[in-house]
Amino acid sequence: MKPKTEEENWIISEYTHKLTVVFLYALLYAVALNFFWRPANIYTGGITGFSQILTTIFEKYTGFQPSISVIYYLINLPFLIYGWFKMNKKIVVFTVISVTFATVAIELVPTIVLTKDPIICALFGGAIGGASLGLALKNGIATGGLDIGIIAIRKKTGKSIGSISMIINGIIVLAAGFLFGFPYAFYSVISIIVSGKVTDFVYTKQQKMQVLIITRNPDKIIASLKKRLLRGITVLNDEAEGAYDHRKKTVLLTVITRYELHQLEEAIEEGDPNSFVSISENVHTLGKFDDFGL
Repeated sequence: MKPKTEEENWIISEYTHKLTVVFLYALLYAVALNFFWRPANIYTGGITGFSQILTTIFEKYTGFQPSISVIYYLINLPFLIYGWFKMNKKIVVFTVISVTFATVAIELVPTIVLTKDPIICALFGGAIGGASLGLALKNGIATGGLDIGIIAIRKKTGKSIGSISMIINGIIVLAAGFLFGFPYAFYSVISIIVSGKVTDFVYTKQQKMQVLIITRNPDKIIASLKKRLLRGITVLNDEAEGAYDHRKKTVLLTVITRYELHQLEEAIEEGDPNSFVSISENVHTLGKFDDFGL
């Protein structure tokens, strides 16, 4: 049997990692929904919020309560089809997987009433739901539905994922308030705010860092960075001179996200462990800077 190449092993490792993250996301999101949001009649945002509203309408006017997981999956389908033609297909494949895992988890995880206190349910549901979404986005996985649009808006406006989510989801919750009563809508807003803040805290990909690299082996550094990060690299000066030894050095510039810091360290170690690296945090950029290759 032919041994796997280093690239093949890396691909297997990446896919295994992503599938593990998808499983954790689905499980945590189902826990947030079935342990906290649904028992306290709190309407979350996104496609799940739409699914809750439709489920409640069906039950209120027909006496029949359809499965929220089935409605969740059906509403996601048009977004996934749109994403297939407009987005990176690798991203869409994992989005389909994450939606499927979430649908199964919502159906299988039982609805357990830990407490009906709406404040407690809003806080804990928002924290767990936000952590699950942030975990997925941090690892390059869109969770379906409105996430496709939210990520596209963030790329155009530069606004944070959490902020955009709060605006869109706030509209959904207000609609639920008109339909089912504003006290629960207010509790839902609390949950969405908590969820957005936790998402921003976990999703570190939007925190950009400027990196200056001074090296005697620029070709090796550039090759190693391109292999791991797929980022643009600018040669600022290929005739820089060290003040101590007067040897020629090259100065490289790139911008990464905080999530990619570990890959940067690996690339530097492989390309030139004797290079000098300076990192500036929380920089702002203009122009094209892709997180997901949408």
